[in-house]
Amino acid sequence: MKHFLDIHTMAQIELRGIIDDAAAMKKARLGRPRGAPDDVQPLKDHMVALIFEKPSTRTRVSFDVGVRQMGGQTMVLSGADMQLGHGETIADTARVLSRYVDLIMIRTFEEQTLHEMAEYATVPVINGLTNRTHPCQIMADIMTFEEHNGPIKGKRVVWSGDGNNVFASFAHAAKQFDFELVFTGPETLEPERALEGLYTSVRDPNEAVRGADLVVTDTWVSMHDPQSARERRHNQLRGYQVNEALMAKAKPDALFMHCLPAHRDDEATSAVMDGPHSVIFDEAENRLHAQKAVMRWCLEK
Repeated sequence: MKHFLDIHTMAQIELRGIIDDAAAMKKARLGRPRGAPDDVQPLKDHMVALIFEKPSTRTRVSFDVGVRQMGGQTMVLSGADMQLGHGETIADTARVLSRYVDLIMIRTFEEQTLHEMAEYATVPVINGLTNRTHPCQIMADIMTFEEHNGPIKGKRVVWSGDGNNVFASFAHAAKQFDFELVFTGPETLEPERALEGLYTSVRDPNEAVRGADLVVTDTWVSMHDPQSARERRHNQLRGYQVNEALMAKAKPDALFMHCLPAHRDDEATSAVMDGPHSVIFDEAENRLHAQKAVMRWCLEK
Protein backbone atom coordinates (compact mmCIF):
# COMPACT_ATOMS: atom_id res chain seq x y z
CA MET A 1 0.00 0.00 0.00
CA LYS A 2 1.45 3.39 -1.03
CA HIS A 3 0.76 5.64 1.94
CA PHE A 4 2.10 9.22 2.06
CA LEU A 5 2.93 9.58 5.75
CA ASP A 6 6.28 11.34 6.13
CA ILE A 7 8.94 12.70 3.80
CA HIS A 8 11.82 10.84 5.45
CA THR A 9 10.18 7.44 4.91
CA MET A 10 10.09 7.81 1.12
CA ALA A 11 12.71 7.36 -1.57
CA GLN A 12 14.29 10.49 -3.00
CA ILE A 13 13.31 9.50 -6.54
CA GLU A 14 9.66 9.21 -5.50
CA LEU A 15 9.67 12.64 -3.87
CA ARG A 16 11.29 14.22 -6.91
CA GLY A 17 8.75 12.52 -9.16
CA ILE A 18 5.88 13.99 -7.13
CA ILE A 19 7.34 17.52 -7.36
CA ASP A 20 7.86 17.18 -11.11
CA ASP A 21 4.36 15.79 -11.62
CA ALA A 22 2.87 18.65 -9.60
CA ALA A 23 4.68 21.23 -11.73
CA ALA A 24 3.50 19.55 -14.94
CA MET A 25 -0.12 19.43 -13.78
CA LYS A 26 -0.01 23.08 -12.76
CA LYS A 27 1.36 24.09 -16.15
CA ALA A 28 -1.34 22.09 -17.93
CA ARG A 29 -4.05 24.08 -16.11
CA LEU A 30 -2.80 27.58 -16.95
CA GLY A 31 -5.67 29.90 -17.86
CA ARG A 32 -8.45 27.49 -16.94
CA PRO A 33 -11.31 28.23 -14.56
CA ARG A 34 -10.69 26.64 -11.14
CA GLY A 35 -13.64 24.30 -11.58
CA ALA A 36 -12.65 23.03 -15.01
CA PRO A 37 -11.56 19.37 -15.08
CA ASP A 38 -8.02 18.29 -15.89
CA ASP A 39 -7.45 16.75 -19.32
CA VAL A 40 -6.44 13.54 -17.56
CA GLN A 41 -8.96 12.22 -15.03
CA PRO A 42 -6.98 9.82 -12.81
CA LEU A 43 -9.57 9.90 -10.02
CA LYS A 44 -12.60 9.25 -12.21
CA ASP A 45 -15.06 7.05 -10.28
CA HIS A 46 -12.92 7.37 -7.12
CA MET A 47 -14.18 8.48 -3.70
CA VAL A 48 -11.82 10.23 -1.28
CA ALA A 49 -12.48 10.64 2.45
CA LEU A 50 -11.11 13.86 3.96
CA ILE A 51 -10.98 13.56 7.76
CA PHE A 52 -10.45 16.67 9.89
CA GLU A 53 -9.92 16.37 13.62
CA LYS A 54 -8.22 19.77 13.36
CA PRO A 55 -9.87 22.75 11.62
CA SER A 56 -8.48 23.71 8.24
CA THR A 57 -8.75 26.17 5.36
CA ARG A 58 -5.96 25.38 2.90
CA THR A 59 -5.83 21.62 3.49
CA ARG A 60 -9.59 21.19 3.18
CA VAL A 61 -10.10 23.38 0.14
CA SER A 62 -6.99 22.28 -1.75
CA PHE A 63 -7.68 18.56 -1.34
CA ASP A 64 -11.36 18.97 -2.18
CA VAL A 65 -10.68 21.04 -5.31
CA GLY A 66 -7.84 18.76 -6.36
CA VAL A 67 -9.96 15.62 -6.17
CA ARG A 68 -12.72 17.27 -8.21
CA GLN A 69 -10.31 18.56 -10.85
CA MET A 70 -9.02 15.00 -11.29
CA GLY A 71 -12.54 13.61 -11.69
CA GLY A 72 -13.16 12.18 -8.22
CA GLN A 73 -15.61 12.84 -5.42
CA THR A 74 -14.96 13.80 -1.80
CA MET A 75 -16.56 13.03 1.54
CA VAL A 76 -15.53 15.56 4.19
CA LEU A 77 -15.69 14.27 7.78
CA SER A 78 -14.96 16.20 10.96
CA GLY A 79 -13.90 14.68 14.25
CA ALA A 80 -17.30 15.64 15.65
CA ASP A 81 -19.02 13.62 12.91
CA MET A 82 -17.16 10.42 13.71
CA GLN A 83 -16.40 8.04 16.56
CA LEU A 84 -12.70 8.06 15.67
CA GLY A 85 -10.82 6.63 18.64
CA HIS A 86 -13.76 7.23 20.99
CA GLY A 87 -16.81 5.07 20.42
CA GLU A 88 -14.87 2.96 17.91
CA THR A 89 -11.21 2.07 17.57
CA ILE A 90 -9.16 3.76 14.89
CA ALA A 91 -8.40 0.32 13.46
CA ASP A 92 -12.08 -0.49 13.02
CA THR A 93 -12.77 2.93 11.51
CA ALA A 94 -9.93 2.35 9.03
CA ARG A 95 -11.31 -1.05 8.06
CA VAL A 96 -14.82 0.32 7.56
CA LEU A 97 -13.78 3.40 5.58
CA SER A 98 -11.70 1.18 3.30
CA ARG A 99 -14.95 -0.51 2.23
CA TYR A 100 -16.46 2.85 1.18
CA VAL A 101 -13.64 4.95 -0.27
CA ASP A 102 -10.52 4.62 -2.43
CA LEU A 103 -8.25 7.03 -0.53
CA ILE A 104 -8.12 8.58 2.94
CA MET A 105 -6.58 11.93 3.89
CA ILE A 106 -6.46 12.61 7.64
CA ARG A 107 -5.57 15.81 9.50
CA THR A 108 -5.24 14.88 13.13
CA PHE A 109 -3.52 15.58 16.44
CA GLU A 110 -1.58 12.49 17.43
CA GLU A 111 0.97 10.83 15.15
CA GLN A 112 -0.25 7.47 16.44
CA THR A 113 -3.72 8.10 14.99
CA LEU A 114 -2.23 8.54 11.52
CA HIS A 115 -0.08 5.42 11.76
CA GLU A 116 -2.86 3.27 13.13
CA MET A 117 -5.15 4.44 10.32
CA ALA A 118 -2.48 3.50 7.77
CA GLU A 119 -1.77 0.15 9.42
CA TYR A 120 -5.37 -1.05 9.23
CA ALA A 121 -6.68 0.71 6.10
CA THR A 122 -6.67 -1.28 2.89
CA VAL A 123 -6.56 1.92 0.82
CA PRO A 124 -3.80 4.58 0.75
CA VAL A 125 -3.63 7.08 3.62
CA ILE A 126 -2.23 10.62 3.32
CA ASN A 127 -0.88 12.69 6.22
CA GLY A 128 -2.71 16.03 6.04
CA LEU A 129 -0.97 17.16 9.27
CA THR A 130 -0.25 15.83 12.74
CA ASN A 131 1.19 17.51 15.82
CA ARG A 132 4.56 16.14 14.70
CA THR A 133 4.77 16.65 10.91
CA HIS A 134 3.20 18.38 7.89
CA PRO A 135 4.71 16.76 4.77
CA CYS A 136 2.17 18.03 2.22
CA GLN A 137 3.05 21.61 3.14
CA ILE A 138 6.75 21.06 2.60
CA MET A 139 6.22 19.41 -0.78
CA ALA A 140 4.37 22.57 -1.82
CA ASP A 141 7.15 24.74 -0.36
CA ILE A 142 9.86 22.96 -2.32
CA MET A 143 7.80 23.20 -5.48
CA THR A 144 7.35 26.95 -4.87
CA PHE A 145 11.04 27.59 -4.21
CA GLU A 146 12.06 25.80 -7.39
CA GLU A 147 9.50 27.71 -9.47
CA HIS A 148 11.13 30.98 -8.44
CA ASN A 149 14.80 30.22 -7.77
CA GLY A 150 15.64 26.88 -9.38
CA PRO A 151 16.79 23.63 -7.74
CA ILE A 152 16.77 23.69 -3.94
CA LYS A 153 19.76 21.35 -3.72
CA GLY A 154 22.63 23.04 -1.93
CA LYS A 155 20.61 26.10 -0.91
CA ARG A 156 20.49 27.64 2.58
CA VAL A 157 17.06 27.56 4.22
CA VAL A 158 16.61 29.42 7.51
CA TRP A 159 13.68 28.76 9.86
CA SER A 160 13.01 31.50 12.41
CA GLY A 161 10.75 30.81 15.38
CA ASP A 162 9.34 27.66 16.95
CA GLY A 163 10.74 24.22 16.06
CA ASN A 164 7.26 22.83 15.39
CA ASN A 165 5.66 20.19 13.15
CA VAL A 166 6.21 22.17 9.93
CA PHE A 167 9.89 22.56 10.81
CA ALA A 168 10.11 18.81 11.42
CA SER A 169 9.01 18.10 7.85
CA PHE A 170 11.48 20.72 6.59
CA ALA A 171 14.20 18.83 8.47
CA HIS A 172 13.17 15.56 6.82
CA ALA A 173 13.18 17.31 3.44
CA ALA A 174 16.64 18.82 4.00
CA LYS A 175 18.15 15.37 3.92
CA GLN A 176 16.02 14.04 1.07
CA PHE A 177 16.46 17.08 -1.20
CA ASP A 178 20.02 17.87 -0.04
CA PHE A 179 19.76 21.47 1.18
CA GLU A 180 21.16 23.19 4.28
CA LEU A 181 18.65 23.89 7.04
CA VAL A 182 19.30 26.37 9.85
CA PHE A 183 17.07 26.80 12.89
CA THR A 184 17.07 30.08 14.77
CA GLY A 185 14.85 30.35 17.81
CA PRO A 186 14.92 30.20 21.60
CA GLU A 187 16.52 27.18 23.20
CA THR A 188 13.23 26.35 24.93
CA LEU A 189 11.55 25.87 21.54
CA GLU A 190 14.34 23.91 19.89
CA PRO A 191 13.10 21.11 17.56
CA GLU A 192 12.65 17.60 18.93
CA ARG A 193 15.82 15.61 19.58
CA ALA A 194 14.94 13.02 16.94
CA LEU A 195 15.74 15.67 14.31
CA GLU A 196 19.30 16.27 15.50
CA GLY A 197 21.80 16.03 12.68
CA LEU A 198 19.31 17.27 10.07
CA TYR A 199 19.82 20.97 10.82
CA THR A 200 22.17 23.40 12.52
CA SER A 201 21.10 25.79 15.24
CA VAL A 202 22.15 29.46 15.32
CA ARG A 203 20.68 31.41 18.23
CA ASP A 204 21.18 34.91 16.75
CA PRO A 205 18.64 35.41 13.91
CA ASN A 206 20.74 38.14 12.30
CA GLU A 207 23.66 35.74 11.97
CA ALA A 208 21.44 32.84 10.92
CA VAL A 209 19.92 34.56 7.87
CA ARG A 210 23.20 35.74 6.38
CA GLY A 211 23.45 34.12 2.95
CA ALA A 212 19.97 32.60 3.19
CA ASP A 213 18.20 31.63 -0.02
CA LEU A 214 14.92 31.11 1.81
CA VAL A 215 13.59 32.42 5.13
CA VAL A 216 10.62 30.60 6.67
CA THR A 217 8.50 31.15 9.73
CA ASP A 218 5.20 29.97 11.16
CA THR A 219 2.66 31.16 13.70
CA TRP A 220 3.95 31.49 17.23
CA VAL A 221 0.81 30.06 18.80
CA SER A 222 -1.50 27.17 18.03
CA MET A 223 -5.25 27.62 17.79
CA HIS A 224 -5.50 25.32 20.82
CA ASP A 225 -3.00 27.13 23.08
CA PRO A 226 -4.39 28.73 26.27
CA GLN A 227 -3.92 32.47 26.77
CA SER A 228 -1.08 31.94 29.26
CA ALA A 229 0.89 29.92 26.69
CA ARG A 230 0.26 32.56 24.02
CA GLU A 231 1.71 35.31 26.20
CA ARG A 232 4.73 33.19 27.13
CA ARG A 233 5.47 32.33 23.50
CA HIS A 234 5.23 35.96 22.41
CA ASN A 235 7.79 36.87 25.04
CA GLN A 236 10.09 34.05 23.93
CA LEU A 237 9.80 34.66 20.19
CA ARG A 238 9.59 38.43 19.82
CA GLY A 239 13.27 38.61 18.91
CA TYR A 240 12.76 36.15 16.04
CA GLN A 241 10.18 38.15 14.10
CA VAL A 242 10.86 38.18 10.35
CA ASN A 243 10.89 41.87 9.43
CA GLU A 244 12.45 43.98 6.70
CA ALA A 245 15.68 44.45 8.65
CA LEU A 246 16.11 40.69 9.02
CA MET A 247 15.26 39.92 5.37
CA ALA A 248 17.83 42.53 4.28
CA LYS A 249 20.56 40.31 5.72
CA ALA A 250 19.58 37.38 3.47
CA LYS A 251 20.58 37.13 -0.19
CA PRO A 252 19.08 39.81 -2.45
CA ASP A 253 16.95 37.22 -4.24
CA ALA A 254 15.98 35.32 -1.08
CA LEU A 255 12.39 34.17 -0.76
CA PHE A 256 10.11 34.42 2.25
CA MET A 257 7.57 31.70 3.09
CA HIS A 258 4.87 31.16 5.70
CA CYS A 259 2.47 28.22 5.53
CA LEU A 260 -0.45 30.36 6.77
CA PRO A 261 -2.63 31.25 8.58
CA ALA A 262 -0.48 34.10 9.86
CA HIS A 263 -0.74 36.51 12.73
CA ARG A 264 0.44 39.56 10.85
CA ASP A 265 3.01 41.69 12.63
CA ASP A 266 3.72 38.95 15.14
CA GLU A 267 5.92 36.25 13.58
CA ALA A 268 6.31 38.31 10.39
CA THR A 269 5.51 41.89 9.49
CA SER A 270 2.98 42.77 6.83
CA ALA A 271 5.79 44.60 5.02
CA VAL A 272 7.59 41.28 4.56
CA MET A 273 4.47 39.22 3.87
CA ASP A 274 3.37 41.63 1.13
CA GLY A 275 6.87 42.55 0.03
CA PRO A 276 9.08 41.56 -2.92
CA HIS A 277 10.61 38.51 -1.22
CA SER A 278 7.27 36.95 -0.30
CA VAL A 279 5.83 33.98 -2.19
CA ILE A 280 3.28 33.02 0.45
CA PHE A 281 0.29 32.96 -1.89
CA ASP A 282 2.11 30.97 -4.58
CA GLU A 283 3.03 28.63 -1.71
CA ALA A 284 -0.63 28.37 -0.68
CA GLU A 285 -1.75 27.68 -4.27
CA ASN A 286 0.86 24.99 -4.70
CA ARG A 287 -0.70 22.98 -1.90
CA LEU A 288 -3.33 22.12 -4.51
CA HIS A 289 -0.89 20.96 -7.17
CA ALA A 290 1.48 19.14 -4.83
CA GLN A 291 -1.36 17.24 -3.18
CA LYS A 292 -2.85 16.26 -6.53
CA ALA A 293 0.51 14.74 -7.37
CA VAL A 294 0.62 12.97 -4.00
CA MET A 295 -2.82 11.46 -4.62
CA ARG A 296 -1.79 10.26 -8.07
CA TRP A 297 1.33 8.70 -6.60
CA CYS A 298 -0.66 6.91 -3.92
CA LEU A 299 -3.11 5.49 -6.44
CA GLU A 300 -0.41 4.85 -9.06
CA LYS A 301 -2.33 6.96 -11.56
